Order: sequence, then structure tokens, then C-alpha cells
Amino acid sequence: MNSTAPALTPTPRALAWCLHVLVVALLALAAGRAVTGHSPYAGPITATAAACAVIYGVGPALPRVRRSRRAAALWLAAVGACWLVLLALTGDGVWVAFPLYFLQLHLLPRRAGLAAVAATAVAAIAGFAAHQGSFSPAMAIGPALGAAVAVAVVWGYQALYRESEQRRRLIEELTATRADLAAAQHAAGVLAERERLAREIHDTLAQGLSSIQLLLRAAERALPRTPENAARYVDQARRAAVDNLAEARRFVAALAPPALEGTTLAGALERLCATTSARHRLTARFHLTGEPVPLATAHEVALLRVAQSALANTERHAEAGTADVTLSYLGDHVAVDVVDDGRGFDPDRLPAPDPETGGFGLAAMRARVHALGGTFTIESAPGHGTALAARLPLTPPADTEPEARP
Repeated sequence: MNSTAPALTPTPRALAWCLHVLVVALLALAAGRAVTGHSPYAGPITATAAACAVIYGVGPALPRVRRSRRAAALWLAAVGACWLVLLALTGDGVWVAFPLYFLQLHLLPRRAGLAAVAATAVAAIAGFAAHQGSFSPAMAIGPALGAAVAVAVVWGYQALYRESEQRRRLIEELTATRADLAAAQHAAGVLAERERLAREIHDTLAQGLSSIQLLLRAAERALPRTPENAARYVDQARRAAVDNLAEARRFVAALAPPALEGTTLAGALERLCATTSARHRLTARFHLTGEPVPLATAHEVALLRVAQSALANTERHAEAGTADVTLSYLGDHVAVDVVDDGRGFDPDRLPAPDPETGGFGLAAMRARVHALGGTFTIESAPGHGTALAARLPLTPPADTEPEARP
């Protein structure tokens, strides 16, 4: 047998022991009947039965027989040869053919096993007929029926075993796939959380620190000629630092922004415009259109962050004198528009985001709005100001509902 032959089908220990007991019992029965029946061949029959039992008992004890089909076939041939001698001495040896069927079907390949079973059945029928001195169809029924039962049982068991193995492998594959899917979902969740944290940091801490930096530079330029202006800038920077610290604490605690605490989105935006006008050379005006309705926390946070980031960009880059922030309730949508009269820019030629110089604002605003199923548009041209619009549906999509409760 070559090394590519299929491995033996494992059998339960109980079935193996039942087969061993059956073989030994049938051999003992043949020897006992020869002795008690005063057969002239009682001695040879007993010796042959004993030799067959010894050969049979040696096989399962040899590891090579359990692992190699070639070694198993050689052992089976020795048992079969000993059985043929026993069959030639007594007709009672025909009963040993039944356990031999199971051994042949289990140890040999399918075709070879079927051929061995057929040959064993023919030998059993011929040997029994020779001892009876005549042949009748009834003599073939027992060995043939035993062979058919053995084939059905062994092949049925092997089919069940293969199906069980397939199910086991399928379960292992499903388990591995589930583990891979869980790992992929975890990785996706980590990336999404990193992106969310990046947007939150950019729209809160980074903007606040930038404002503090600008105020302190203004105070530095005011010294020593106009110390009263420097003191005013320092006081504004101190208040901005206090607000930024509160924002950081609330951000760490994963709660709503302090600007929304105890007020509505309209109130927060109006306060944002007032604070921006007081701290910078930019007149920010707030407008409200439509009838206000309750919004999900995620929607309020997103629209407030968009307005904060847009005003920060206007103050830093647009060189604008005025900016209008409009909160609009449009039936099934809510929108925030930020329009300034600054120098404008070409939206198609924006520089790539850079950790040193910034540039994450527009991308962060767009990602935040799109995550809630909304739309984000920018209209601008060099020398003609900028108009930014963030529009969200009043009913949040199902997959964004968890974000509505930070």
C-alpha cells in the first residue's frame, strides 16, 4: 500500500471489544464442539483455533497494524489463512467468517474489502458444503446474508463518520470565521473610534488651543504700548482656557459638549457667535429659521461642531469681516449654514491634511455629517467668500442611533 492510502476509520472501543469477544467465542465454540463431539480431528482443530486466536490477538497489540493499511492487510491475510485451515478441518469454522467480514471491510480499501468479503463468503459456502457432502441454495443464505449485513453496517458507519467529520470541520471553520469576523469588527470599531476621537479633538481642543494662541500673540504685540489691551487679550485667553478645560473634561467623560448643557442648539450657536465676535476681529451673527424641534444629541453635537470648526477656519484663514450662522428647521431636515465675506478659495485645490499645519477641518466636518446620514456642501471661489452647509435628517439612521447617546 502507498502512503497516500486513506487512513483507517476510527471505531469506538466498545465495538472493537465486541468484535474481539465474538472472534474468540466462535473459535472456542469450534474447538469445544470438536472435543465434545469426539471429532477425529479434535486435536488439530483445537490447535488451529488456538493459533488463529493468538494471531488475531497479536494484531491489535501492534501499533503498526493500527497505523498502516499494508501491515493490517498482512495481518488479516495471516488470520484468513489460519481460518481456511480451520474451515478445512471443521464445518463450524464457517461461523468465524462473520467477524472476518467486518475486519476486511474495516482494514482494506473499499473495493479490496468488498472483494475479500465476497471471497470469504464463497469459501465459507464451499467449505460448509464440502463438510455436508452436498450443496443446496439454503447453505448459501447464511454466509451471503452475513456478508450483506456486514457491508451495510460497516459502510453505513463509515458514511456516518465521514458526515460527522465534515460537520466537525465545518464547525471549526465557522468558529474560525466567527473569530476572524469578530477581530475584523473590533478593528473596524477601533478605527471608527479613532476617527471619531480625531474629529472631536480637532473640533474642540485643537480649535480652543488655537484661539488661546492667537489671543496670547495679540497680547504680546500689545505690550508694552497698550497694557490695557494686553490685559484684555490675556483675560479672553484665560476664559478660553477655562472653556477648553471644561470641554476636555466633558470629552473625557464622553458627555455632551458644555455648550449644549442647559440650553438648546440655537442658544449654543448664538453664544458661539457672541463669543467669537468678542474674542476675534470677526463679527459673527446668528439667525434662526423655522420652528425648533427636539434633536438627537448626536445631531446637536455634529451641527455645533461644524459651526465651531467653520468659524475657526473663517477667523484663521478667510480674513473675513463678518460671518452669518443660520440654523434652519426644514420639516424633515435640520441645517446649519455658515457664510462669510472672506477671500474665499478653490474647493478643488485644497491642500492635503498635514499634522503640522492642520487641514483636517473640512474632512472632519464632512465625515461627521455623512456618519449621520446627512449632506455637506461647500461653495467658494477666490475673492467671493465661502458658504458652507451641513444638512441632517431629523430621524437618525438606525446604524447611527448609538452615537445619539454619547
